[in-house]
Amino acid sequence: MADPTKDQVEAALARVVDPHIDSDLVAAKAVKNIAIDGGSVKIEVVLGYPALGWCEKLAVQLRDEVLKVDGVTDVDIDIQTKIAAHAVQKGVEPLKGVKNVIAVASGKGGVGKSTVSVNLALALAAEGATVGIMDADIYGPSQPRMLGLSGRPDSDDGQSLEPMVAYKIQSMSIGYLVDQDQPMIWRGPMVTQALDQLIHETNWKDVDYLIIDLPPGTGDVQLTLAQKIPVSGAVIVTTPQEIALLDARKGLKMFEKVEVPVLGIVENMSTHVCSSCGHEEHIFGAGGGVKMAEQADVTFLGALPLDMRIREETDNGRPTVVAEPESTIAQSYRAIARRVAGKLSMQAKNFAARFPSIVIDNA
Repeated sequence: MADPTKDQVEAALARVVDPHIDSDLVAAKAVKNIAIDGGSVKIEVVLGYPALGWCEKLAVQLRDEVLKVDGVTDVDIDIQTKIAAHAVQKGVEPLKGVKNVIAVASGKGGVGKSTVSVNLALALAAEGATVGIMDADIYGPSQPRMLGLSGRPDSDDGQSLEPMVAYKIQSMSIGYLVDQDQPMIWRGPMVTQALDQLIHETNWKDVDYLIIDLPPGTGDVQLTLAQKIPVSGAVIVTTPQEIALLDARKGLKMFEKVEVPVLGIVENMSTHVCSSCGHEEHIFGAGGGVKMAEQADVTFLGALPLDMRIREETDNGRPTVVAEPESTIAQSYRAIARRVAGKLSMQAKNFAARFPSIVIDNA
């Protein structure tokens, strides 16, 4: 029996489509090396997104396909991850200490955007990434409560702030700097200036993904932030309800206008399962998020249920991903997180950090 060839092995690998990047690994250039010794095949794969909850399943699928090749007797697959910095808007400088900024937005309030944001951040961390979250809602900061954090952030030099840390994720919010009951009676320019300072003057530490929990709406604050923050991609959160979808479309169009790629749409409160009888009901309608994604030609990242546990756990400062890590809901958040990071990994990379600054001294 003839030994397998590299072309045969690549053809086998190409039969496995990674759902997080909508591509096979050969086409995505994730297969870095194939070594063949008789019937033994060793394959090195490098994914561009965190995938602790997926690598083992992917390895099994790849191994099964390669074993179908004539002459292959055993397969060794090594899967690693390497998260790169990706391109941002033209003319906007990347944040120091941050590889990628992902904005989470909604066209209106009340769709659970902040809950999705914090669980998305925690899910990315659970998948193996270093993660931060920035609470950009000056008027109604909620991340301190959701993360179970209180007190003031440290400042070693009196000029910058150290991020607060909970569940291994770094965070910053105006909620750490003002009293909980103090109303923020600020006009738009003051808000955008404060947020710009919070984001740029926080000492983020080697963050792979910084989640920006944007305030609801598409007004001056949101537009200014979308133009000034170096965003690699955006996620739109909606519910199936038509009125929410109308506003979510406005949020999507806003990112298109400022040339920020929309990574996809998350449909929150998709279904409700009765805790007593198990009956599943589409309280806010069905299929709205999928339809919107199809119409806008963007990815539908996944659906999340309307479940009392999600609300209770975030109110208690232990969001679902950390409170019930093995639950179906937590696994849904992790699948969405992998899909968000996977879609981002397929975009253009930012190589600015690789090149040194050149200074010409005429003296």
